[in-house]
Amino acid sequence: MKKKKIAIIITSVLVLLAVAAWIYFKVLLPKNDTHTQHEGMTGMENMKMDSKSGDMDMTTADDKVLYTCSMHPQIIRDKPGNCPICGMQLVKKEKESKEIHDVSLHTLLKPTNGYAISTIPATTLMKSEEPIEINALGYTAYNTSEVGAISARISGRIEKLYVRFRYQVIKKGQKIMDIYSPELLTAQQNLLFLIKNDPSNNSLISAAKEKLLLLGFPSDQLQQVINSQKTLFTVSVYSRYSGHIHDASNMGMNSTTTETPEMNEAISLTTQELNLKEGMYLQKGQTVFRVYNPNKVWALLNIYPSDQTFVKVGNKVRIVPEAKPDKNFQNSIYFIEPFFRPGSKTLTARVNVDNSVLQLPIGSQVQATIFSNPVNAEWLPKEAILSLGLEKVVFVRSGNGYKAQKIETGVSYKNLIQITGGITVTDSVAANAQFLMDSESFIKIRDKD
Repeated sequence: MKKKKIAIIITSVLVLLAVAAWIYFKVLLPKNDTHTQHEGMTGMENMKMDSKSGDMDMTTADDKVLYTCSMHPQIIRDKPGNCPICGMQLVKKEKESKEIHDVSLHTLLKPTNGYAISTIPATTLMKSEEPIEINALGYTAYNTSEVGAISARISGRIEKLYVRFRYQVIKKGQKIMDIYSPELLTAQQNLLFLIKNDPSNNSLISAAKEKLLLLGFPSDQLQQVINSQKTLFTVSVYSRYSGHIHDASNMGMNSTTTETPEMNEAISLTTQELNLKEGMYLQKGQTVFRVYNPNKVWALLNIYPSDQTFVKVGNKVRIVPEAKPDKNFQNSIYFIEPFFRPGSKTLTARVNVDNSVLQLPIGSQVQATIFSNPVNAEWLPKEAILSLGLEKVVFVRSGNGYKAQKIETGVSYKNLIQITGGITVTDSVAANAQFLMDSESFIKIRDKD
């Protein structure tokens, strides 16, 4: 009996559910769809109206010019002026961003130390013939071809010395010293003996006179001996040159090249006494003093290895002395020393200087411009080349960007640098290499394949 009641209850519930479902799907749902469609149409019409109104608003906004700050983009104004934060002048705000086309993901993923995307201008190698001007530094030095030596022709003792200090200026014919020489004294006695005992023997008398002259006996003193019939105890030695007198024992003066002493050495040399003293004995042939002509000097110019191929004998040179910068002059290179001086890795070019008017101190610094022969080569502007110390690079265009490329350079002239290798005339390089890298130490380069 209980089971029958339960079955009746379940059947009744199912019937009620079926009736409710029929009423919902057949009666209520169609009405809701009709209302929804009506509301949808009304909404579409409203959206169209709003769209028209929005388009009008957007058109008005697009026509309006806005100004912003380059450093602070949150600052936006409708008229020009200055930024209230940094004070910079406001610039026009772009309405649309420029699209970048043809840039692949592979390009964007390349390392920044070897490849940079940029639209900066490019340039190529320029082939032209350019005159080369090379700047060089140097100093003045004594001309060794103008050096005279005062030597002892006979052995003897210095009785009187008329030169008192180093670098003393002497004139040609000036008396340098008086020497007592037994050899000269004997030769005088022989001459007087012949004149007194055999005056008609002219050949022997002439030979005796010639011997005295060859031994350095002055002709005026020889005539004095003949006239007075008395021998001279001392014989004077005269200079045959004009210039600055130097000790012959100075090691720098015995060398084949002119050595310019350092400042401290020059001071010590000028304060030192002469090595030669009165009472000292001289040997026959010994060089006593050297005389350097200060009116005929050299300008010794230092030529660096990078410029040595362009400097030739005969090149014109304009020299500006630092002691007298308003007295510049021109001359030619007449000799290039074929060796490196001790402690230097530069070649030395010699230029003759007439110092009779300028009177430049020996050892004074000079600046020179050497005008070399024109060079026909391929050139790039200096701005297109980036120096990494021992290496130089340019940025060669590759697709939409630039990649670093090592190059070889030659001579530099004004704003141009000679390119000797690394790129060809078909390569386009960035006109300004500084814009592509923030730090030179992160640039990765490789030789061109």
